[in-house]
Amino acid sequence: MNLFSRFLRKPAGNAVRFEAQMNAALAAARRGDYKAALTIWEPLARAGNARAQNNIGACFVEGLGVVQDADLACHWLTLSAEAGDRLGQRNLASLLFRGEGIQPDYGRAAALYRAAAEQNDSEAQDMLSWMLLEGDIIEPDFEEARRWALAAAKNGSAASMTRLGMLYHNALGVPRNPVEAVYWWRLGATAGDADGQAMLGAACYLGNGIARDLIEAFAWLLRARAGGSALSAAFFDAVRASLNTDELALAERRAALPLSEIADPPADNREGE
Repeated sequence: MNLFSRFLRKPAGNAVRFEAQMNAALAAARRGDYKAALTIWEPLARAGNARAQNNIGACFVEGLGVVQDADLACHWLTLSAEAGDRLGQRNLASLLFRGEGIQPDYGRAAALYRAAAEQNDSEAQDMLSWMLLEGDIIEPDFEEARRWALAAAKNGSAASMTRLGMLYHNALGVPRNPVEAVYWWRLGATAGDADGQAMLGAACYLGNGIARDLIEAFAWLLRARAGGSALSAAFFDAVRASLNTDELALAERRAALPLSEIADPPADNREGE
């Protein structure tokens, strides 16, 4: 979880001094000196600064520079969230959703995720998309799930890129489109999402939405397994058994390449976004 933000909210008054204080606090936090950071954040938070309130709440969530305390975390994050800070909203939603040390409140968590998502918070957009797709906590809505997944994907969320692939693969709120599914799985895979890597590997193995390529399939499944994706298990052994020794070695070399060296997917034959 990204509990602290690099972006500073400037209050009225001496903005330069405030920015210097927040920069000093964040520098202390990055070097692990949370007590020093809290010394700076506390008077700002008590004066009503929502981002400082979020940061103090985040410290109580994780036990950073203070004794871990879910009640105090909830107190400070609530102040931040009610003041409209997107990180405070998202972090309070996460605390209420997990219910670690406090009573979970899934309905309130969903509302807070939506509030943060509407402020363009990618993690909140991704989580809201997942909740709308699963339908266990809020009413399922595949079109809304896609809308928020697309927003999160545009903000760099690899998990949402993979989820978009799943929506097109399973025809959830959109017509089934294997090519579009592969496009999004490749984006998620190259952004580091292990489930996206597993699904791209499966598509390469089956030749579904992409040309069949067993070596490429196994390279992606190797990455997916290393990343902890349970989805890789359904295809891993079958693909490995279909390759000879030289082909396995080639797949392993491909899997070892940095993701940054893998080409972006082609845009041809895709639906417009």
